[in-house]
Amino acid sequence: MKANIHPEYVVTEVTCSCGAKFTTRSTAKSGEIHVETCSDCHPFYTGKQRVLDTAGRVAKFQQKYAKVQAAKKK
Repeated sequence: MKANIHPEYVVTEVTCSCGAKFTTRSTAKSGEIHVETCSDCHPFYTGKQRVLDTAGRVAKFQQKYAKVQAAKKK
């Protein structure tokens, strides 16, 4: 590795809009990062994620897949 080309990592406190705080290391010079979502409030991690059905595509896929499953059981 070349000397003196890498950024300096400092201890940084990350604050989410939900109020959760955690510390990490980052190149942010201020030592603070404010984020809108974190693993405590993001729907993917909390299990509250919804599948948005656009033009009935998800429903059509589920109907098609149900027919295939029924055929396999017979």
